[in-house]
Amino acid sequence: MICAWSLLALNRSVQPDVLIVGSDPVLSPLVSLVWKILRPRVRLVHWCFDLYPEAAIADGLLRKNSLAARLFTGLMRCAYRRFDLIVDIGSCMRQRLMKYGSAAAVDTIVPWALVEPDGPTAIPATERREIFGDAKLGLLYSGSFGRAHTWRGILEIARALHTSGGRVVFSVRGNAVAGLREEVEKSGSPVDFIEFASAAGLNSRLSAADVHVVSLREEWTGTVVPSKFFGALAIGRPVLFVGSAHSAIAKWIRQMGVGWVLDPERIEMLATELSQWAQSPEAKSRLFEHCHTVYQREFSQLRALDHWDRVLRALLSGSSSRK
Repeated sequence: MICAWSLLALNRSVQPDVLIVGSDPVLSPLVSLVWKILRPRVRLVHWCFDLYPEAAIADGLLRKNSLAARLFTGLMRCAYRRFDLIVDIGSCMRQRLMKYGSAAAVDTIVPWALVEPDGPTAIPATERREIFGDAKLGLLYSGSFGRAHTWRGILEIARALHTSGGRVVFSVRGNAVAGLREEVEKSGSPVDFIEFASAAGLNSRLSAADVHVVSLREEWTGTVVPSKFFGALAIGRPVLFVGSAHSAIAKWIRQMGVGWVLDPERIEMLATELSQWAQSPEAKSRLFEHCHTVYQREFSQLRALDHWDRVLRALLSGSSSRK
């Protein structure tokens, strides 16, 4: 695919003003090396969703200072320096990208949720009972669970909430689910699993929870930004984030008041805070409404597309900023 996209520069029937390159497949930005030579007038933009080789190093597939890691890092440095604009999806990713020393203009535009209701979605009674029974507080981890994600802290908060009527449920698939199930069984944590939701039933599944759980291993900070965060806010649900306090998600939660960041040293205090919040229907309703409002104001598709319109027009006019 990278080769085909690169050779597309030879096709003179294709005459773009701007070429936007994503992160999939891995090392896709390398197409800039060819396009900058063959099409010097085309403005090159990279929208970075996943950072490689950093993600491969975090995953243990590459050793940090190995020959392969240095080679891929060098290639990406050459690629990044040929872009006119690099768009990240969070401040933690921006920090990693800045280390490459590119002179490209920079900006942040996040991915939007697949479903954007007009207001906070109501809790479906039947789905709620099927997933959480009579629990007073339902925390749901829904989506992929791979090597980038962690269960550490989630199992502990599940135990701390259990006595006050809180329940943690996983609806997941991915290459780390087997390890998660094994750890739950070994630890005896009061955590449940349900089947992965179909596309048709996803909105009802997500709406059944009071809080959505999002996790990311600390070493993966800045290499990816979990999209579960945006999906939760879109339907008007707060997020419990398990990961680095320096990640973009942790910063958004603190700055915008849309959930909680799990501190391993404050498990019991967090459980008490969550339990007290769950006992107040008014407090829950206010937070649901606030999360939806924040999503519409900060992260919606309309806002993202308007942002793209501004930055691309600025790029073509030569007025884009290099922050």
